Amino acid sequence: MIKAEIPLKLPSLNTYINQCRYNRYSANNFKQKTQNDIAPYLLSIPKLKCVKIHFRWFEGNKKRDLDGICFAKKFILDTLVNLGKLEDDNRKYVCGFTDEFYYSNTWKVVLEIEEIENE
Repeated sequence: MIKAEIPLKLPSLNTYINQCRYNRYSANNFKQKTQNDIAPYLLSIPKLKCVKIHFRWFEGNKKRDLDGICFAKKFILDTLVNLGKLEDDNRKYVCGFTDEFYYSNTWKVVLEIEEIENE
């Protein structure tokens, strides 16, 4: 099991939708900036073949919807692909994931990456 921690409050789906509504260039810049913010925390992960990722989302309060919070996995998976840690984020390489939610005084995401045999 490979563990990584991203000690950031990642954007929710609602935040991203607002950027998309502003204009498409703003949304792309927002996505690229978010991925650049995430990247340093994933550099130590080795190259992976097929994974199941367990996401543990730590929120500082209960204001955001759970489905909006875990949307940020899109940014995380795209970052893993951009860094060359995963070949792609399609079903051939990402075979599943789980989400758990906790409330604490810090905002972060803890990843537990389980490398599995491709089915």
